[in-house]
Formats: sequence, C-alpha cells, structure tokens
Amino acid sequence: MKPIIAIVGRPNVGKSMLFNKLIGKRLSIVEDTPGVTRDRIYGETDWNGRQFILVDTGGIEPRTDSKMLEFMRQQAQIAIDNATVIVFLTDIRTGLTAADHEVANMLLRSGKPIVLAVNKMDSTGVPDPDFYEFYNLGLGDPIAVSAVHGHGTGDLLDACVQYFPPEDEEEEEDDDAIKVAVIGKPNAGKSSLINRILGEERTIVSDVAGTTRDAIDSRFENDKGKFVFIDTAGMRKKSKVEEDVERYSVLRATMAIERSDVCLIMIDATEGVTEQDTKVAGLAHEAGKASIIVVNKWDLIEKDGKTMDKMRQEVQNGLAFMTYAPILFISAKTGQRVDRLFELIDYVSNQASTRITTGMLNNVLSDAQTRVQPPSDKGRRLKIYYMTQVGIRPPHFVVFCNDARLFHFSYQRYLENCIRNTFGLEGTPIILSIRQKGDKEE
Repeated sequence: MKPIIAIVGRPNVGKSMLFNKLIGKRLSIVEDTPGVTRDRIYGETDWNGRQFILVDTGGIEPRTDSKMLEFMRQQAQIAIDNATVIVFLTDIRTGLTAADHEVANMLLRSGKPIVLAVNKMDSTGVPDPDFYEFYNLGLGDPIAVSAVHGHGTGDLLDACVQYFPPEDEEEEEDDDAIKVAVIGKPNAGKSSLINRILGEERTIVSDVAGTTRDAIDSRFENDKGKFVFIDTAGMRKKSKVEEDVERYSVLRATMAIERSDVCLIMIDATEGVTEQDTKVAGLAHEAGKASIIVVNKWDLIEKDGKTMDKMRQEVQNGLAFMTYAPILFISAKTGQRVDRLFELIDYVSNQASTRITTGMLNNVLSDAQTRVQPPSDKGRRLKIYYMTQVGIRPPHFVVFCNDARLFHFSYQRYLENCIRNTFGLEGTPIILSIRQKGDKEE
C-alpha cells in the first residue's frame, strides 16, 4: 500500500479545505457547518516524487452526546489506525482548547508519528503570538498553514514525508481490481452492505436517511478477485436537493458511477421500485456501466413460494430499460446471499469486456435478416452490409447500411436481442451505432 496521511482534528478547523488544497481537486465537501464531512474521504496525490494517500476525517469531539459526532469520532479512529503519519490540524482563531488537548492525548496513545499544524494562519510574516501556545500540546514544533491560500503546505508535506517507509518497501498497487459503485436512493442499505462485506464499520450506518454524504472507496480481496467498493451518497429527488451539501453529493454519486466498472443498484425490498430508483438506475444505464440490481432487506419480507418471482417481475417492469441486468435478493443485515455478489460482479464485468470477431457477428446478422426481413419505406428497402465491434465497456457495435433513415428503432432492438441471445452479454448495456454507405468508420 502507498503511505497514508490522515488529517484529524476538532470539527470545523478546516480539514476538508486543507485536504482539497493538497489533493488539488474538490473531493471533500467544504461547508462552514461543523460535521459536514461525516466519513473518511480518500484521495491520492504526490509530493517530491513520493505518492501517497490522503484521508480527510470527520472531526473528533472527545466528549459528546451527539450520535452523529460519536459516529464521526469512530471513523476518525479507524483512519488513525490505518495511517502512516497523522496531521493534527488546529485553528489559530479559536486558539488552543481543552478538546485539542484531549485529541492530542488520543493521538499520542496511537503511537503513530504526528505532525502538528495550525490552520488559518492566512497572513505571512511575523506569526500571531497565539501560535506559540500550541507548543503546550507536547507534539513538537507546530507548522503554520493556510488551507485557503496554501501557505505552509510544502513544509507540512516535507514533515510528513520523512516518516514514510523507504520507497522499495512500498508494494505496487493493483490496477486489476474491479471498481464497484454502490448506488441507490437514501437508506436503501448501501453502507450496510459495504460494512457487511468489509467486516468493519467502514461507513457510517444510521437510520437517518442521507448519512453518507460523500463517495467512499474501500479495497477488498477474496478468492473471487480484487474489488474497490465505492459507497455513494443516496440520491434524492431534485426537488429535495436544496442544500449545497446535497447538491455536491448527487454530483459525487454521478462521478462515482463514471469511474466504476460495475454498478450495484440497491433497491429497498420493503418499498419496491420507486421513481427515484428508476432515475438512479438510468444514470448507470446511460453511462454504459455493467449493472446488477440488488434487492436488499429481503429478510423483512413475508414470503410464500411465489414472492421472489413476483418481486422479480415488479423490478423488471419498473426498470424495463435494464432487462439485461441480473437481479439478486439479499439482506445486508443478515448476510443472506451477499457472497453471491462477488461471482456476479466478476461475471458482469467480464461480459462488459467481451470482444466478438467480425466474422461471428456477421453470421448472427445474416441469420437475423433471414428470419426477419429488414424494414422498407415507400418501396425502398434497408440493406445491411456488415457489422463490427469497435469498443468494450460497454460492447459497442457499428452496423453499416444503405440508408440510416430506414433503420427503424424496432429493428435495432431486434438485432440487439439477437446478439444477446447468441453471445450472452448479461449485465451490460449494448451500444448499436448505425452508419450508412459513405460514412467514415470511427
């Protein structure tokens, strides 16, 4: 693994702002509201030729009655446990607080190297006299930084890099892992599923809808392969997306879909397919991603011999544009059928990467035209010359014909079904592009 730097501190000292400045992207949500970063956020970057992973954490409140702040404290602790070096961020404007002392003691007990940074030192020159009181934490020389302007961030990273192991000890990161985006409306059980898979409280699970606000990456490996699970914020209806925080979350979920190989579309079995589910699934379909429809909370459903078949039919009716996606009924809470997911993920990922030779495609095309004659309009008949595959993820086929206007949508759908019936391609959309004679092949 690459070295890991975890940024920890009280809520609202500027951890997310510093994280974004160091990563160079707007990965963490930045708001003035304490507690906006509820989960650990990972990003990769480099400094002086050394690559590392940066982790932004929810703020630590050592003593709190708030359920959410307690969750955040647990998340920060997991980040600390996994870190190579810890950046303890404090705030010059609030000065040294009793909570800072408690956080410092907690960090010292971890035994990890700690780099103390004092944020919001926005003016250069002679430091604010209050800067020196941070020596009282007993963590060595504090480093003055400004997350807004970037002052001091080079000194901060220099201090962190000295604790990294020698480069030859770092293992090469696996690029062959399948990236899996877990998507769905709020409270469908996305975080519960990932926690069940990883066996740790990796993302905050609460019965408050919308608890996971950002997309979170988790690596996992078993005998079925290597996987990176991306837990996304639940996507609400647009009318409810009023806060800036929620707007960022919908954007992040869309970005998570874009960088994934496979999407798990989580459906709440107790609610069935809702309008919001169709919109979420539509994003994955339009992005051309291999998908699995995961019906969660199956343990809460009263069943008879026909319950599953009936629910499967309802899901296929509700998501009629995704009839290619396999449906799996699970319970993230009890673990029922969760193991089956890995074979399915591997399977649909391979299906999306399928390459079919031009010769085999044209045999299918010839058979299809023999069974159902191409359409005609006003005495002019569609002639299809040949078909070839031009891309994967999803499989992309180009069909060359005499006149694209004669190529009715229904005949395109018919050809798509012929391809699926012959080659499978389960779990992945298919793109069929029509070119007429004289068009250049792209």
